[in-house]
Amino acid sequence: MTDEPIVRIAARGDGITASGRYSPLAAPGDLLAIDGSLTHGPHHATPACRHFPACGGCQLQHIDDTAFADFVVDRVASALLAQRFADTDIRTPHISPAHTRRRASLTAERRGRQVQLGFNGAQTNRIIDMVECPVLHPAIEALVKPLRGLLPSLLADRKVATIQMTLADQGVDLLISNVEADGLDAVMALADFAQEHRLARLSIDEGFGPTARWEPEPLTITLGGLAVAMPEGAFLQATADGEAKLVQSVLEAVGPVETSADLFAGLGTFALALPGQVVAAEAARDAIMALQTAANRSGRLIRCEHRDLFRRPLTAKELAVFEAVVLDPPRAGARDQVAELAASPVPRIAYVSCNPATFARDASILANGGYRLDWVQPVGQFRWSTHVELAAAFSRP
Repeated sequence: MTDEPIVRIAARGDGITASGRYSPLAAPGDLLAIDGSLTHGPHHATPACRHFPACGGCQLQHIDDTAFADFVVDRVASALLAQRFADTDIRTPHISPAHTRRRASLTAERRGRQVQLGFNGAQTNRIIDMVECPVLHPAIEALVKPLRGLLPSLLADRKVATIQMTLADQGVDLLISNVEADGLDAVMALADFAQEHRLARLSIDEGFGPTARWEPEPLTITLGGLAVAMPEGAFLQATADGEAKLVQSVLEAVGPVETSADLFAGLGTFALALPGQVVAAEAARDAIMALQTAANRSGRLIRCEHRDLFRRPLTAKELAVFEAVVLDPPRAGARDQVAELAASPVPRIAYVSCNPATFARDASILANGGYRLDWVQPVGQFRWSTHVELAAAFSRP
């Protein structure tokens, strides 16, 4: 056996040769020797972060932008090929720049007076104490160091907390879970921290659900040009530019329709961008109520329905009144809802997915129902990660 070139990156981030040998931290064009050592090739890059590869937040900082874009496309193509889709029109991927991630979930653990705060290590529960993070928006990254000073007053020794940060219209929304904030000193410390760092909202979850401790004005996120109230923990696309690309792709797939449905609508990322009359369905009550309130206030023609689409998908008969349907399900996909779509006469479907494998499975169901997969737009919002998203267009010939 001789040295073999790495030809692509596998789904979990390892390099792979044509013969099927795997190597961690290998880039396409590297040479893998018999003893497992690597000779770096033209697509091997210097990692942007000192915590790579120990930190589990990124898996692919060792490859350049060209190789990363190829990986994003290959993840989609491989999933589709497994479902016997050949010659699919897979477009040039959109890749979010560094320092644009506007939401993050970190773990914190107190050890004496010291607090470790960061992402968990790759495939472990060990916290990588964060000093820098080139994927996070600067407004979020800037809070990491100050949080280490706040958390000892909230977190008992050897206890673990979860820190969620989201960049909203008014600034950073901070939610700290699994802590105790009793007593005047803790209350004052929270208020002082929020004011000093100009937080948009600071919420605490002591095990009974989030409670806002600081919110000088109602928190919103602008979607489709409209400010929507943002409940604690509400889902938001990871980057603003990634969201914009997904919305653009959905509008292209749907076309100039007068009636459409947005399934798994969340806060209305797509519903608020769609033309004409829209029916939006979502299982999260807080999110769908926020969307309905925003739509009513603005005069948008959106009717919202609180509905669990896994337990009660829209039937083919219910779907028949729409000119187009948008769906953006969670990672598990939407097998039952897609089966109803496949049996419906809906002319056009825009499918947004964060899991190429379940998307390809659902695409196969639609194809068996007579739909054509027109194109797929890959989106790499999670830069240097193996997590890939996409938007796709289906139509009835």
